[in-house]
Amino acid sequence: MARTTLPTVTLMHPTLVSTPFHQEGLIFEEKVDGYRMVAYKADRSVKLVSRQGKSSRSVSLSWRRPSRLWAPSPSSSMPSWRCLISSSSADSSGSGEGDVATPPMLMAFDLLELDGEDQRKRPLRERRQALEHLLRGERLILPVRRLSPNGLEAWKEVLRAGYEGLVAKDPQSPYVPGRTLKWLKVKQPKYREAERGWEPKR
Repeated sequence: MARTTLPTVTLMHPTLVSTPFHQEGLIFEEKVDGYRMVAYKADRSVKLVSRQGKSSRSVSLSWRRPSRLWAPSPSSSMPSWRCLISSSSADSSGSGEGDVATPPMLMAFDLLELDGEDQRKRPLRERRQALEHLLRGERLILPVRRLSPNGLEAWKEVLRAGYEGLVAKDPQSPYVPGRTLKWLKVKQPKYREAERGWEPKR
């Protein structure tokens, strides 16, 4: 049987800035630590593809049946969609090889396509509303967490909760490929070191 080839997506990348800031009109979201992938859904089938175009089987998370991550109610209209997700890290130390003791949590931060219609030219504000409506009632895939509308207060939330950082976004921005100044990210220094099992190269 021939393998189904899904279209690749050139991702939109926020620009890294060195210090927290506030700018009126921007929205602030948690920067999620995890694998960044594109999720394709059609009917009850879900396919996860990494930013390099590899399927979920090639990603270092032990998901035996990705379709289990989408469990709609019987009355769901079952739309097809394509969205960007970041998955949190998870140990695969379950009872058997490949089992995950704690199910990975998927955080969706953008909606690129819905029912065959490209959403990327729509402003982020509208894409986010559609994403929240789409994922209402889900437990394992959620819209990425919104922080305080004040950037400096949002950064305090990051520090208190131990998040990797934040991303400031223009709510009017379309989804465009490549690096952009419409999205700006701030990261905690040395976030991955020591307690997260990562050490810098000497």
